[in-house]
Amino acid sequence: MSGGGNGIPDDGVGERLRRFQARFEPAITRVVLLGIFVTGLTAQFVKPVGDALEDKAFLGGALLSLVGYVLYDTLKDLDASLRLPTRTQVESRELGGFVTETFRAREVEISFLGYTGETLYNALYHRLEALLDDPGPTRRVSIRFLVPDFQKPMSVPSRVGPDGAPVDDERFRKRLELKCREYDRTLSAIAQRLTAVGRVTAECEYRFYPGIPRDKICIFNRESVLHGLYDVVARTRGYSTEPDYYDPKGYRTDLNLWSRRDGEDSKAVVATWSKHFDDLWGLAAKPPWRRGTTP
Repeated sequence: MSGGGNGIPDDGVGERLRRFQARFEPAITRVVLLGIFVTGLTAQFVKPVGDALEDKAFLGGALLSLVGYVLYDTLKDLDASLRLPTRTQVESRELGGFVTETFRAREVEISFLGYTGETLYNALYHRLEALLDDPGPTRRVSIRFLVPDFQKPMSVPSRVGPDGAPVDDERFRKRLELKCREYDRTLSAIAQRLTAVGRVTAECEYRFYPGIPRDKICIFNRESVLHGLYDVVARTRGYSTEPDYYDPKGYRTDLNLWSRRDGEDSKAVVATWSKHFDDLWGLAAKPPWRRGTTP
C-alpha cells in the first residue's frame, strides 16, 4: 500500500468511493424516497399534476415509498447489527452439537480444561464409536483433557466442614481420579481401535494441572472457544451418615462462545485461549496411570 508525502497510507480510489457511499447514501436514499412520496401524494389531490402523472396510479407508489422511508433506518440498523461480532452463551449440555460439527473436518482437535470432563466425555464417546462404522471425512483426531491433580490436597473439591470451611478429603479425591482414569482408558481404547483399522489416526490423553477447578474451557479445532466459570461452592448432598462436599457441577456451567468467524476481536480471543492451553499442557503432569508411557 503506497503512502502520501505526509506518511498517511493512500487507500486508493475504490476505498474513497466506499467511504463516500457510506457517508452520503443514507441521506440521498431518504431524500429520494421522500421525494417520490410527496410527488405521488400531490398527483393524487392536485388535478393538473395528477393528469400529468396519470392520476391515481401514483397513490399506491406514494404509500409504498412512505413505507420504505419509515423502514429504511430499521433495515440499515439491522444490516449493521448482523455484521457485528457475536458473543453468545450456551449451556454445557449443548457440547454435543459442537463435537458433531467439529468432526465434520478432516482433522479434529478438541482440548478441554476443567473438572472431570464428564459432559464432553459423553459426547466424545458416542462420536468416536460412530467413526468405527463410518469415519466420514475425518482422518485424524486429537483429544486432550486437563483436569486437576486429584493426588494433592484441595480446597475444591473437598468436604464441607464446620461453618462451611473446606476440608480436604483424600477418599473423595480418589473417587474423582478413578472416574477420570476410566474416561481416559475408554476414549484411548476407542482411539487405538480406530488407529488399528487404519482409516483414522486418533489419540486421547488426560493430564493434571495444579489448582482447583475454576475455569471450564473447550477449544474446537482452534476455531471456536467456550469458556465459563464453575460454581466452586456448589454442593453434593451426602446421605444421612455422610457429609456434604464442595463439588462443582459441570453440566450446570454456562459457557461464553467465541468464534474466529465473528471478527478480529474474537480471533484474538481464540488465539489467546489456544496458546494458554498449549502452555498449560506443556507444563502439566501425566497422571499415575500414564507414567512410563509415551504421550
